[in-house]
Amino acid sequence: MSDKPGFQAQHFSLNNPRGDGQGDVPNLLRRLAAALEEMGDVEIRDLVLHNDMDEDGDSWPYVTVYFDVVKDEEQPPDPYGLRT
Repeated sequence: MSDKPGFQAQHFSLNNPRGDGQGDVPNLLRRLAAALEEMGDVEIRDLVLHNDMDEDGDSWPYVTVYFDVVKDEEQPPDPYGLRT
């Protein structure tokens, strides 16, 4: 067994409401962007787009987001210069 500490992240999943438009991926991504903006300063670790089906066999995609809340003193420098 390794002596290295493990890595843990928080996560949530988001889908469109059931019914007309539940399979609308562009709308799902807009809703995801709004949710992430509301969360404030987070470090996104991974985004995974899944495609599930409802009981009728209709597509019902969802996104799972893995993230960490960033504290000001712990904010790592961004090697790509994207953080303002």
